[in-house]
Amino acid sequence: MSTAETIPLIVHLIHRLDVGGLENGLINLINHLPPERYRHAIVCLESASDFRQRIQRPGVEIISLNKRRGKDWSHYLRLFHTLKRLHPCLIHTRNLAGIEAQLLAAAAGVHLRVHGEHGRDIDDLDGSKRRYRLLRKLLRPLIGQFIAVSRELEEWLISAIGARPQRVTHIRNGVDSLQFHPRLGPPAAIGPQGFVSEQTFLIGSVGRMEQVKDHLTLVHAFLHLLDAEIIPAAHLRLAIIGDGSCRQACQEALRAAGAAHLAWLPGSRDDVAQLMRGMTVFVQPSLTEGTSNTILEAMASGLPVVATAVGGNPDLVQIGWTGALVSPRKPAHLADAIANYYRMPGLAMQHGARARQRVLNEFSLTAMANAYLAVYDRLTLG
Repeated sequence: MSTAETIPLIVHLIHRLDVGGLENGLINLINHLPPERYRHAIVCLESASDFRQRIQRPGVEIISLNKRRGKDWSHYLRLFHTLKRLHPCLIHTRNLAGIEAQLLAAAAGVHLRVHGEHGRDIDDLDGSKRRYRLLRKLLRPLIGQFIAVSRELEEWLISAIGARPQRVTHIRNGVDSLQFHPRLGPPAAIGPQGFVSEQTFLIGSVGRMEQVKDHLTLVHAFLHLLDAEIIPAAHLRLAIIGDGSCRQACQEALRAAGAAHLAWLPGSRDDVAQLMRGMTVFVQPSLTEGTSNTILEAMASGLPVVATAVGGNPDLVQIGWTGALVSPRKPAHLADAIANYYRMPGLAMQHGARARQRVLNEFSLTAMANAYLAVYDRLTLG
């Protein structure tokens, strides 16, 4: 057996390795844990995209089970054999899509089992759906430690799922404050030529363009600002970075209003950090959140954040200090909160500076990695 093989192996099981906050957090974790302490493998229920190239640690095996949509009973057998082959000391599953693997892991002889809750999806926004709760309750005895990325998720695991408080650890996401930093000069060039200028008030958002992220409400808020002439059309611009099933609906709403030329929806990009440095205000209109990586990245970039008061967002955005919180699905309220940064020159820079300082004080990648390391060590070292 080689020296490397004597290092304990952790299997991280996720739905798919692609652009997303959960996936970004996993890669950040692997990149920042001490390589001499644990080896890592990622098992994807579906598949892995080029997002895997962000992993900086050598020797991370990535296995795709290629689960078909809907009921694919054969993937359970593939998962069982994969776990038997890898023989990890610990498995770390994430979210509803991965929790069933706890049963397969126990059957495959994986004695140490961790499950993380990072946020919910559109079909169970508040975690109240009966069959999903029942599944978590049934599998709860198999889970040695739960990890919740927000206080709201921590309280829900204890009160609704019945997890013992001592078996739930709240770990905040961390952000790379070197990659994401405030701009040092003129704003970054964003969009087609002439799209922005020094006088542009650019509303920005980054994320999967799926229903749960509700970018359509942001589009309607942007159109409200235009219709009410709160911000002159000559200065107002919108950029939504990301791809997904709702991107086309957002584009169609902008075209129907004759405002498509004032917005830029380029799909997924690899230069998010640079693009954030060109924004005036960052907006997160989600219907639910765990701890939003994009909010943390915006804060690290020195941006004020306007977000919905859902999930873990109130843990991040301090009202009147680093940003604003509004009710979900309220375009007019969202528009008004955004407009305050136009009405009061200097407020965006003030809130953004405070947001940056809070990230430096409380949301470092080192602190996040150390917190996960403490959980893994407590289980593996007994």
